[in-house]
Amino acid sequence: MNLESKLMGLSIKNPIIVGSSSLTNSPGNVKKCEVAGAAAVVLKSLYEEQIISDAQNIIEKDDMYQWYPEAIDFVKSLSVDHGLDKYLELIHASKKMVDIPVIPSINCYSANTWVSFARELELAGADAIELNMSIFPKDEHQTSEEIEHRYLEIMTAIRKATKLPVAVKLSSYFTNIRKISNNLVENGAASLVLFNRFYRPDIDIDNLHMTTRDTLSGPEEITLSLRWVGLLSNHLKCDIVASTGIHDAEGVIKQMLAGAAATQVCSILYENGINFISEILSEMERWMSRKGFSSLDEFKGLIHKDPHNTLGWERIHFMKKSLGQIIKPIMI
Repeated sequence: MNLESKLMGLSIKNPIIVGSSSLTNSPGNVKKCEVAGAAAVVLKSLYEEQIISDAQNIIEKDDMYQWYPEAIDFVKSLSVDHGLDKYLELIHASKKMVDIPVIPSINCYSANTWVSFARELELAGADAIELNMSIFPKDEHQTSEEIEHRYLEIMTAIRKATKLPVAVKLSSYFTNIRKISNNLVENGAASLVLFNRFYRPDIDIDNLHMTTRDTLSGPEEITLSLRWVGLLSNHLKCDIVASTGIHDAEGVIKQMLAGAAATQVCSILYENGINFISEILSEMERWMSRKGFSSLDEFKGLIHKDPHNTLGWERIHFMKKSLGQIIKPIMI
């Protein structure tokens, strides 16, 4: 069976990529992913905010910095450089150990940092870059157009700073996903990853403090990305990568039928171990054999290419039951 696919001009041996997480935070783990059958890895994200926070902790713990303000900028700069150096070493060491593409993931909030990080990642030997972009609408006076313009500014600046192919991991929280997706591609995105899965706050009502839940995704969450993979893959001149809710071979196959070039898996590997990748691949091959497919290209996009399925992707409705009878879908 030929499971090979193409992603951002890179040849990958199958459509399974290990998503950014602690599963990809060390060269040893990256190697384990390759051995298990992963076609590529996205390294654990480098967060500018975390680096700056680390520097602030150093400053707050030592009163002397309050007497030497010029030292504050030095410590912040040193901390950023140190954090970036460690990340660059992760890329460099991982590239030495594996033959599969190694894709760093960066999350910044200042334009200059995005650009400087991107240049350094290229020099370290990265095969591509994933922009883990998430601009939260904190200001009620900030318009959706201003937020989207910020995404495009960052994309354009990075595209000018590096020759590496750039993927954008998008949120589903846009008024018009088609528009922002198309604009990102026009500004240089080689791939879109659908979708980012954010921290989910909750409240502990017994201890009266904030907590979190649903750290790992569930297989039922696949439907959101599946819809948009189907809607966008036939219209955008870029590769679509499906993410969230992919827990088995069936999930991978569904996303490929919808038109995805690849899929990112993560939660299921926390639950079953990195070696579970080999089980997914084996089950995919068994399914292909049953269906008479010898290569991925033979069924990739098979569903979204059928014009009769267009309405199925676009329809937003609910079903009503009355006296055991199913009423026709009601358009909303």
